[in-house]
Amino acid sequence: MNTTSFRLIPVLIFSLLSPLALAMGDNSTESKTPDCPSGQVYDSATQKCVPDKSSSLSDQDKTNYAYHLAKKGEYQAALNLLDSLKNSNTAEAWNYRGFATRKLGRTDEGIGYYQRALAIAPDYAKAREYLGEAWMVKGRPDLAKEQLKVIAGICGQSCEEYRDLQAAINGHPES
Repeated sequence: MNTTSFRLIPVLIFSLLSPLALAMGDNSTESKTPDCPSGQVYDSATQKCVPDKSSSLSDQDKTNYAYHLAKKGEYQAALNLLDSLKNSNTAEAWNYRGFATRKLGRTDEGIGYYQRALAIAPDYAKAREYLGEAWMVKGRPDLAKEQLKVIAGICGQSCEEYRDLQAAINGHPES
């Protein structure tokens, strides 16, 4: 092979792998959701903040924004928004309700919500991670480790949910 061929190898590899990386996507709603003023929610269709009572808002947008609020520490605002869903019986809505409730110190109630999320979607790794973290709060590392094993079967040991729960079990939870 000549020098030009060697130079083309990285370009060829990059061009073959780029579509695969893009296809995997990014399901992180919190990193791309902008902050809206109080009483408003980010509408993904218009890409603007709109009043949270707007009839044009989808349940998915409300659910995603509730999680965004919870990740910012606005737990009660997140719960209030989840209360406004037309269909609150989704795995994501139950999981985010569990997250906000647990962060408010109501761990047992949060565990119940995680279990409802998992009844709908047993392979929902994020709900299993949060359930495991709740078990750690309750002093039940045995039950947290059970969730860790299930997560490993869902997405492997390198996925974020596995790493985060492993850190919580090891006593080094990320804040």
